[in-house]
Amino acid sequence: MSVPRPKEISLSARRAADARAARRVIHFAGEALTALGENLDGAFSDALDLLVAVRGRVVVSGMGKSGHVGRKIAATLSSTGTPAQFVHPAEASHGDLGSLTRSDALLMLSNSGDTEELADLITYAKRFAIPLIGVASNAESALIAAADVALVLPKVQEACPMGLAPTTSTTLMLVLGDALAVALMERRGFSTDQYRDLHPAGALSRALIRVSDIMHSGEELPLVTPEIVMRDVLIAMTAGGFGIAGVVDGEGALIGIITDGDLRRHMEPELLTRKAREVMTSSPKTVPPDMLAAEALAVMNGTPKVTCLFIVEADAASRRPVGILHVHDCLRAGLR
Repeated sequence: MSVPRPKEISLSARRAADARAARRVIHFAGEALTALGENLDGAFSDALDLLVAVRGRVVVSGMGKSGHVGRKIAATLSSTGTPAQFVHPAEASHGDLGSLTRSDALLMLSNSGDTEELADLITYAKRFAIPLIGVASNAESALIAAADVALVLPKVQEACPMGLAPTTSTTLMLVLGDALAVALMERRGFSTDQYRDLHPAGALSRALIRVSDIMHSGEELPLVTPEIVMRDVLIAMTAGGFGIAGVVDGEGALIGIITDGDLRRHMEPELLTRKAREVMTSSPKTVPPDMLAAEALAVMNGTPKVTCLFIVEADAASRRPVGILHVHDCLRAGLR
């Protein structure tokens, strides 16, 4: 029996058909997400209350495509301050139920809500009074009936031409999981510093490094007084190794800096006997310790460019230096 060959079509016709298929998927997803947002009710806040109160982990589970979405939700929760892990429902029936403790909460995903493989996990959660959040599109399903908090997804049309392959429904689950993670972040006041601690590698971590993380402080600061002679200033600059010295007044406030450029501008026989206040540049660029290092690097690359910045206390009025940052410190931290 011969198999009919696909009908030959032109390149432009094929591209048009491809675009129509893509737009159909996006259209269905957009309509479904609008419906999801409009249908959110108090159950969403109830789910957050339950998750915030968890002393252990959020255990996420789902079968098939729902399971793949569940893995992503668990990863997002973990990376945003809510410890979570994924447990496969079939593996749970063969020993992995031990991953679920009475200190945990169970977040279970299923489009139909009647997936047979979820039964053992549901039974276990009910037996040991483990809080259960159910996510499904069928409000009459076994999962929704058993859930302590039910998040019912709106009925949507799958983008698959046959209306069978999970497409629009999994998009809803994924977005709802992101909504839970972000709302939990806001409830907990999850900070950029905490986010950086959970992402120590890669561009995300580098983008969140603060000046205080890489600055030099304490005895490393090359500081002099306004009345000190330049001979001693040069000694301080050389010992510091930054090619710069900060000039502080009697209260410890930074009132100026002396750089290699200042030395060149005042190059004369009397330079070594002149006072620091006579050579220094007043009102130098400074940054606070809590500024992102990437922002400090941008300040260095501004006009005029500088290679060093003094870090002053967050209270701008005090102008007390607490650190010094060299452009090489930023480069070593991976900033460009």
